[in-house]
Amino acid sequence: MIKGLIMKKLILTTGPSLGGKINLNQIHQDKFIYRINGAHGDIESIKNTIINLRKQKADIDILIDLPGNKIRTSGISEAIQVEKDKDFSLKIDQFNYKEFYKLVKPGMEVYANDSVFLFIVKEVNDKEIIFTSKSTGLLLNNKGMHVRNLHDNIPFLFEKDKELIKLCNEFDIAYVGASFVRKASDIQELKQVLHSNTKIISKIETLEAVNNLYSILQEVEYILIDRGDLSTEIGIEKIPRFQNYIVEMAHHNAIKVFLATQILKNMEEKPIPTIAEIDDLYNIAKSGVFGVQLSEETAVGHYVEECVKILNLIQDEINNEKIIL
Repeated sequence: MIKGLIMKKLILTTGPSLGGKINLNQIHQDKFIYRINGAHGDIESIKNTIINLRKQKADIDILIDLPGNKIRTSGISEAIQVEKDKDFSLKIDQFNYKEFYKLVKPGMEVYANDSVFLFIVKEVNDKEIIFTSKSTGLLLNNKGMHVRNLHDNIPFLFEKDKELIKLCNEFDIAYVGASFVRKASDIQELKQVLHSNTKIISKIETLEAVNNLYSILQEVEYILIDRGDLSTEIGIEKIPRFQNYIVEMAHHNAIKVFLATQILKNMEEKPIPTIAEIDDLYNIAKSGVFGVQLSEETAVGHYVEECVKILNLIQDEINNEKIIL
């Protein structure tokens, strides 16, 4: 563990809850970074979010998380019902990357909506992709469609990323989250178009990024381990081992680490975390991470203030450890 680096910053995702129902002034602490998920909303709505957050609290650090080259459903006006072992199709223009059909082949596995769904590619043509679903549920618009080891064949920055970078430069945004980084040259590409005073947080969420971790660490001051997308890429059972490796590598290279995904998942709907979440959070903090990121917990959750309290309690517990209560 690196002394003095325990939970120095906390990333809180804004949305209908935080920044909406809950004013930033109700919970603000200087260590907070307020995250805007660039995958949700158009450029104008994200611009309005920046303005609104700064009206609530002028001197704050904002992070704009670029959506990156993640394939997503697009233009789906009504949810699509998918059923296990039944076929369904998506038109080429129902993906945010219209060349997606050129990259997939029959038999490929597609993990959708953060691995909630598994689809098998059955047929591909220049008009549609036919899938066999291995899950039952509703497929919504703007949901991720992940194929392992596919990112190397896709441009690093999509058009929306470029528009958001212009917004970052215009509003002097403190942090940018670089999504689906594969190699050091991706960060170098981002630096060419981003103002130098904006700090880059390189998200480690692909196997290729793990394989190129050392060279990526030479380009940034911060990384964030996105356990959700990374688990889709490598398998959920490998997350603890990979997480430890990434944290150790970052510490060895004096890089600050954030950790994300399901930190306090239970608190989206309930006022207290599970014991397993507390144990995980405690061990995360003890490993010397620079901070954690709350996503749905604060963006749409019902217990934002309680989440903040839990994070502070864990930090206090570690800083004031005693054997006898």
